[in-house]
Amino acid sequence: MRALIDACAAPDFPARIVMVLSNRPDAPGLDVARAAGLRAEAIDHRPFGKDRAAHERAVDALLREAGVQLVCLAGYMRLLTPFLTEAWAGRMLNIHPSLLPAFPGLHTHERALQAGVKLHGCTVHLVTEVMDDGPILGQAAVPVHPGDTPDALAARVLKQEHRLYPAALLNLLRPETASSGHREAALLVV
Repeated sequence: MRALIDACAAPDFPARIVMVLSNRPDAPGLDVARAAGLRAEAIDHRPFGKDRAAHERAVDALLREAGVQLVCLAGYMRLLTPFLTEAWAGRMLNIHPSLLPAFPGLHTHERALQAGVKLHGCTVHLVTEVMDDGPILGQAAVPVHPGDTPDALAARVLKQEHRLYPAALLNLLRPETASSGHREAALLVV
């Protein structure tokens, strides 16, 4: 999230962040957003119980009210329903800590080490109804070293995530912004 905030703060970057939104009112990212002078909101998912679509309707309404055109997921750890993935199809990005299609879901670093892969990394992709399965916009790889721990590997991958996400967003926006100026983006974070 911080890498996207920093990138979007540059005057020549073709997007600006109009909101940081979380499903957790206590998400640390909200404080980071406020410190950067950004609008920070939370729509707690807990009062919605098991009705994910109702929670997502509230999220969607707030995104639209804010004039959001793109959504960048940054640590948003909820499975999305078809309602939200279809409403934002082609306009919602996610970053995942593996070289997709390998290791979708959770515990990617542990699973990469258990599998004995030589390369691991991160992927920025468009979000679809299928978890971690949308079209890939960019990837960055890191070597897996003998004796790596999940934490050591995660730290190397995180450095690449910070470089990759703004670059992938920039590449996605470049054709559209040549004549139209900035796009309004929101970050959904935890």
